[in-house]
Amino acid sequence: MQIIDEQLINSVVEEVKKSPQLNDKDIYLAGGCFWGTEHYFKQIEGVVETSVGFANGHTPCPTYKEVYTDTTGYAETVHVKYNPDVVSLEFLLQMFFKAIDPTSLNKQGHDEGTRYRTGIYYTNAEDLPIIEKVFAEEQKNYQQPLVVEKLPLENFYTAEEYHQDYLDKNPDGYCHLPQSLFDFARQAKEK
Repeated sequence: MQIIDEQLINSVVEEVKKSPQLNDKDIYLAGGCFWGTEHYFKQIEGVVETSVGFANGHTPCPTYKEVYTDTTGYAETVHVKYNPDVVSLEFLLQMFFKAIDPTSLNKQGHDEGTRYRTGIYYTNAEDLPIIEKVFAEEQKNYQQPLVVEKLPLENFYTAEEYHQDYLDKNPDGYCHLPQSLFDFARQAKEK
């Protein structure tokens, strides 16, 4: 009976860690095709919720078909809600840079166009010093300048339902990120 009680307690503790809390924070990350980027961030402990959509464009309520034309100004973006008691913004941004080529303008993997640009869009100005710190650390790894946008979030529209959790629904679906990166994210822990 003692073992069952410990297992039950551990199970409840894990569920509480995953459930949205009042102190959850948000960051919006554009890392190329949002299917893979979302799946990647869902693997990281402390990420409590994700949704895919379109950020920082200039037309109201865009559809995927409209964004695909590269005339709306939107970037395919993942809204990441995370528990800062479990994972820090700094760690999430370090993980973001492991999943992108930060020197590639408007292209990640085989996907090309302004909708596939990379970006970090924040909703809280207090996040900017952390974003700047990670950018400075990452820049040391490259001779070319980083072309990742770092801007306040102007707007975000959730993409159509069939795009949400796409790789969970379609495990063999297209993705510019390798399976090994998902495995890495699943095992990564903040020290």
